[in-house]
Amino acid sequence: MLAQNVVHFARVLRRAGIPIGPAKVIDALHSLQAVGVQRRDDFYYALSTVLVDRRDQQFVFDQAFELFWRDPSRARELDGLAELLSGVRAPGSGKPALAPRVARAMLLRPPHAPQADELPPELRLDASMTMSAREILQTRDFAAMTPEEQADTKRMMATLHIPLPQIPSRRAQPVAHGARIDLRATMRRMTRTADGFVELRHRRQRQRPATLVILCDISGSMESYTRMFLHFIHAVSNSDSRVHTFLFGTRLSHISRLLQNRDVDIALGHVARQVADWAGGTRISACLAEFNQYWARRLLGQGAVVLLITDGLDSEGAEGLGAEMERLSLACRQLVWLNPLLRFEGFEARPAGIRAMLPYVDLFLPAHNLASLTHLGEVLSVAGARRPLGRRIHHPLGERYGNV
Repeated sequence: MLAQNVVHFARVLRRAGIPIGPAKVIDALHSLQAVGVQRRDDFYYALSTVLVDRRDQQFVFDQAFELFWRDPSRARELDGLAELLSGVRAPGSGKPALAPRVARAMLLRPPHAPQADELPPELRLDASMTMSAREILQTRDFAAMTPEEQADTKRMMATLHIPLPQIPSRRAQPVAHGARIDLRATMRRMTRTADGFVELRHRRQRQRPATLVILCDISGSMESYTRMFLHFIHAVSNSDSRVHTFLFGTRLSHISRLLQNRDVDIALGHVARQVADWAGGTRISACLAEFNQYWARRLLGQGAVVLLITDGLDSEGAEGLGAEMERLSLACRQLVWLNPLLRFEGFEARPAGIRAMLPYVDLFLPAHNLASLTHLGEVLSVAGARRPLGRRIHHPLGERYGNV
């Protein structure tokens, strides 16, 4: 009976996102035989040592362990006590909220083989002119998704890879042939040979991915898209790139370190506790002024690409917004603006904030579904080259939105 429960517990952890195979389950059973099951602490540490590989998995394991291996009679007593004290206010226990992935994993039941009388009738469907669920989610608007579709889209975002543009570095690397002669390596080669021949050495500049700075709007007008954008930003931040992320509504919040945890639920939980201006007003001009004053010099000095995610609706009007956008545009390599309002066919740049920001944007593109974010990697490839002086580089996808 204990072995079956351990196997079911391993399935719960696997559904919660922890990679566990049959070998780990066997090792867990062997470890329990070694330490015994008399003490709960020994039982916990034996399973934790075998089933947990990384630090970010420990949070999910602890919550699943408390739910799966709790005493049923003790749980009923605590539930009854909670009902009696439901009207009494007490200080918070400080325990973190249950991770959504753990809750979903606990709700799922292990599959069972259907009996003969349970078999559904045979259905024949003509699916020649239909689209797959994945294709439908690619073009479905984030604001129109059901909770189930949002969960599927978040899982697809976790595997999303956005290739950043490659820009030349100050360092060089040796090559077999090239137009640039490496004089130091050539002279070093000459000192090692005495035949009188000179073998030229060549070098060229290294290519490195550009630094990406993300400024995401979390005001009330962006509330329908904020959660999906945060999942997208987390996937990009955990790639092999230098990504710096800021959230702004009425104030500017730097959350790059909070997104370093590979578990998206834990990372966004830290962000939710630190950022206090969710779904409030929008002070785009003031937040950009703060970024330009305190962060632009240290982050944009090496040709960074800035990704601005906002609808451009500033609650304080457009006073000073154009000057801050111009300062930001001059400090970065490319300025890309993703606006969910571009999902409308009849979009017009009528608000004063949008009109003040548009002249200083290199790319003005929609961001309302998974397809638009997936194509962002192709769009950013245009941003690899620094814009010519006095001109801006435009992308064909943005022509209908005023990029020309």
